[in-house]
Amino acid sequence: MTQEQRWTVDQIPDQTKRVFVVTGANSGLGLATSRALARQGGHVILAVRDEGKGHRAVAEITAEQPGACLEVRHLDLADLDSVRAFADQLHADHARLDVLVNNAGVMAPPRSLSAQGHELQFACNHLGHFALTGLLLDLLTVGCDPRVVTVSSINHRQGRIHFDDLAGERSYSPMAFYNQSKFANSVFGRELHRRLTSVGSPVRSLLAHPGYAATNLQTSAPVGLWRVVLGRMGNPLFAQTAANGALPQLYAATDPNAESGQFIGPDGLAELRGGPTRVQLSPAAADAETGRRLWELSEHLTDVQFMFPTPD
Repeated sequence: MTQEQRWTVDQIPDQTKRVFVVTGANSGLGLATSRALARQGGHVILAVRDEGKGHRAVAEITAEQPGACLEVRHLDLADLDSVRAFADQLHADHARLDVLVNNAGVMAPPRSLSAQGHELQFACNHLGHFALTGLLLDLLTVGCDPRVVTVSSINHRQGRIHFDDLAGERSYSPMAFYNQSKFANSVFGRELHRRLTSVGSPVRSLLAHPGYAATNLQTSAPVGLWRVVLGRMGNPLFAQTAANGALPQLYAATDPNAESGQFIGPDGLAELRGGPTRVQLSPAAADAETGRRLWELSEHLTDVQFMFPTPD
């Protein structure tokens, strides 16, 4: 698209009767995504760790859009028991799910472990979303134009999987392990596309990244110098608003032309900002053998097996 033809929220089709789950929906990109989907009539389930913040987000959206169809549900992606409880309750209350937006994430905290003993960023950003997608796949399969949108980052291009030190026991760098988690998101989204396509599933798997968006992700978790670099120094110079940063994932979630396997990001310089367009996944993240290896590891660590339909 040229800059004059850039895709905007005004091009989101009517989403009435469609059901969305947006993780990390109480702030930043997740809140912007939820607001835009609700504006077009979508039924949005805000999956949040802090329900109080989730209800405040709902109040903010409904103040602008009276009658918006919104739910708040607790989900701690770093705790696989919470992921299972969320999925069980969603099955009890909904017969189908149309779009899952795997948006939530943590960035560059001090080294810590999840409830199940995994490095926090890998647990929250990747394993939690891997498990959630697998546990909700049956609801997605019967959805209307069903999609999984997994939010990655420019940083995936600097990442790799530390298969020999997955939890950072021997060596831990906050940003290196953030990059690992975003690389894992990218590998997962592409491998999910391969597996869905191979069985003729109607579910599309797309990836998106926001470029550099001004959200609390850069300032709430990073430690020391990273907080300064990513927050105070970076935002005024390079960052776009959360509303603009959410455009790639909104395009991936709603546009009829978005195709399974695509990676959507900003069209500006270095993909830092701009309107949504198709961008390139790193060759390492697109590698099929890496996809297989991470998939099998993720199944083992989460004890979640994806139930794909048998191809005819």
